[in-house]
Amino acid sequence: MLSKTYFKLLAAVAMVAALGACTPEVGSEAWCKMMKEKPKGDWTANEASDYAKHCVFK
Repeated sequence: MLSKTYFKLLAAVAMVAALGACTPEVGSEAWCKMMKEKPKGDWTANEASDYAKHCVFK
């Protein structure tokens, strides 16, 4: 019973780590490029602010 719990916990941690590693750091060249390709209607207010600060007004 205990091994199933540990397995589930390990799987959850691995998924979070894998998803977090896919997104480039905010303000990096890769992030600016990713945001440029993302539809503007899908941007959050924070993403729009960060894009303006890091990608437009460097």
